[in-house]
Amino acid sequence: MAGKRITVKTIAAMKKRKEKIVALTAYDYHTARLEELAGVHIILVGDSFQMAVLGEETTLGASMDVLLAHTFAVKKGAPDTLVVADMPFGSYQPSDEFAVKNAVRFIAEAGADAVKLEGGNEAAISRVKAIVDAGIPVMGHIGLLPQSIRVEGSYRVVRSDSEQLLLKQIKQLEQAGAFSAVLEMIEEDVASNVTQASGITTIGIGAGRGTHGQILVVNDILGMNDDFNPKFLKKYANLHAIMKEAIGSYVNDVSRGIFPGEENVFKGRGTNR
Repeated sequence: MAGKRITVKTIAAMKKRKEKIVALTAYDYHTARLEELAGVHIILVGDSFQMAVLGEETTLGASMDVLLAHTFAVKKGAPDTLVVADMPFGSYQPSDEFAVKNAVRFIAEAGADAVKLEGGNEAAISRVKAIVDAGIPVMGHIGLLPQSIRVEGSYRVVRSDSEQLLLKQIKQLEQAGAFSAVLEMIEEDVASNVTQASGITTIGIGAGRGTHGQILVVNDILGMNDDFNPKFLKKYANLHAIMKEAIGSYVNDVSRGIFPGEENVFKGRGTNR
């Protein structure tokens, strides 16, 4: 995909060719740039930054203004990657009109290529259709819904007793015009059945191997948080240890007067530099 701009049509074509789709979150320019260079297909500017970056217990405090700023930075860093902006809690629930207004802001002000919103109930489906009708691609999100944590009470795996509901929701998302949907924390067999029944692209997180693609939080795969180790996560680095050691070395050098060294200081004119 190097050198080619990825669009929703690209993702649909990959699905048709049965190519796995790689998605990852990003919240800043430099991370997004690295993800594009590495070949990530979809970058989600997730409301997960509220937890992964700000250390909050839920995603509920994410705001439009903050996510707009993060999305702008990410798109600047990854201009050829499909950048999806997560619509935060409260930005689409009140009405179709309110949802469209905020979705337009992500496209017009932040340069996003698409938006994502959670839920498969009647209201969520209505919001998806309204945003798609406004000319904006939408990624749905079913299964575990982080923005509904106050209702659910905990982050639990979605089991087989919810399969019929999920099948109904994925079909409704497809009919509403969504180009894809995140399937979160769902039993593998159930997620596979939902994927097979769907005409749109499914991206799994904790949903097993049967989805068309996978997404994880970039801070998690890099091992930034030593205490976060869910079953669905694979860590590809241990930046917690690396950063701790580097910062400790800096503290040690400053404390002992080793830094700044001769090579780190500016001298007056006429002296050795």
